[in-house]
Amino acid sequence: MDKPVLQVALDFVDLERAIQVAKEAVEGGVDWIEVGTPLIKSEGLNAVRAVRENFPGRKIIADMKTIDAGRTEVEYAAKAGANIIDVLGASSDATISECVDAANNYGAEIIVDLIEVKNPVERAISAEKAGANYIAVHTAIDVQMTGGDPFSILEEVANAVNIPVACAGGINSETAAQAVAHGATIVIVGGAIIKSADARNASAEIKEAMLTGVSAATKLYKRESDENIREALEMVSTANISDAMHRSGDLPGLFPVSNGVKMVGPVVTVRSHPGDWAKPVEAIDVAKPGEVIVIDAGGTGPALWGELATHSALQQRLSGVVVNGAVRDTPEIRELEFPLWTKLIMPTAGEPKGFGEINVPVKIGGVPVRPGDWAAGDDDGVVIIPKARASEFANRAMDVLEKENRLRGEIHRGSTLSQVAYLEKWEKKK
Repeated sequence: MDKPVLQVALDFVDLERAIQVAKEAVEGGVDWIEVGTPLIKSEGLNAVRAVRENFPGRKIIADMKTIDAGRTEVEYAAKAGANIIDVLGASSDATISECVDAANNYGAEIIVDLIEVKNPVERAISAEKAGANYIAVHTAIDVQMTGGDPFSILEEVANAVNIPVACAGGINSETAAQAVAHGATIVIVGGAIIKSADARNASAEIKEAMLTGVSAATKLYKRESDENIREALEMVSTANISDAMHRSGDLPGLFPVSNGVKMVGPVVTVRSHPGDWAKPVEAIDVAKPGEVIVIDAGGTGPALWGELATHSALQQRLSGVVVNGAVRDTPEIRELEFPLWTKLIMPTAGEPKGFGEINVPVKIGGVPVRPGDWAAGDDDGVVIIPKARASEFANRAMDVLEKENRLRGEIHRGSTLSQVAYLEKWEKKK
C-alpha cells in the first residue's frame, strides 16, 4: 500500500441507508467499504451481496466478528462478495486457522480484530504467524463512551507485525492523521462519516487529513473524559441526554422560569422544609462557580427563592438552580436571565428557620439526586446524570445528537420522519 486506506464502517441496521451513505462516502474518497456487524445481523449476508452489487470495483469487508465456526462463516461471506472477513482475536487459534484456510480456498483475506483482547501485541504476532492478512486495533463503542481511545497500543502493535494494521474506534477528522502517524495503514471510520449530514464532505475531509497529516478541527464525533464532561453536555439537549439514559433521568413537573437559558454543572443538593429559605441561601456560599444547586422542598410553597438569592447566585457564578418547591420575583429573575427551574411560582415567601441539610442525597419525583451528580437544564426541563456514569452518558448523548444530524439531513432532502426511521420495518411484530 503506497498510501493509507480510508475504510468506512457501515454500522447501520437499514440496508437502504447504508447503500446511500456508502455512495456519498465513495464520492468523498473512501477506498474500502465495510459491511458492519449491525448491518449483517439485521440484513444477513444479503447486505454484503447488495454492497458488492453497488460497488463492484471496491474492496468489501464483512465485519462478521467470527469467534467460532470459522470455515463456514468465511466461506459464505466470501461467496456473498466479501474480499476481507473479520475474525475476533479473542477466538481460538483453531478458529483463526480455519478462517485463514477458508479464505485461501475462496480467494478472500482475513483481518483479525483485537477488540477487547487482553494481550494485543502477543495476539497480533500469533495471528500473523497463523496467516492473517491484516490486524485491526479496535476500541469498542461502549469503551469509547467511557473515554477509551484507539491509539494507546496502535504503535506498539504496528511495530510488532509485518502485515498492514488497521485502526478503528472513534476516529474523526482531528484524529485520522494521528492514526496514520501511529502506524495505521488502514483507517476505519464509522460515526464521523455515517452520522454526518453530508457523508461525502466528511469523507473528503478525513481523507485529506490522512494524506497531508494536517488535522481538521471538529466539535462532533469526539468522546470526552471526566475532565471534559461540561463541554459535551453544553452541546446537547436534555432530550438527547434522556434518550442516552434510556429515556430516564428527568425531574418531572419542573419548568424553566426563563425560556432560552441553559444550565450544566455538578450538583450541590439541599433538603429543606417548604418555604424555609435558610439552607438554600447558605448553599450559595457552599457551591463553587459552575455548579448547580438542587433544592428539594417537597414540591410545595411558600417560596424559598427570589430575586436577592438570584443576585447572590450570580455573584458566585453558579450555573443554575433547581427548586422542587416555589419561587417568586420571576419578572426580575427573567430580566437577569438566570437559569432557574421550579415546581411552583407564588408571591408569598417563607421564613429562614434553618431546618434541612446541604449536600445530602435527595429524591425528586422518584429520581435520586446526589451531591456531585450532574444536572442539565433547558426549555424541556431538567435531567440528572449520575456522577459514576457522567462521562458515559455525556458521550452517549453526543452520539444521539450526531445520529439525529444524519436523519435531519435526509428529511431536509425530501424524506419524512416515518421514512427515515423505517417505522413499518421495525414495528414490533405480533
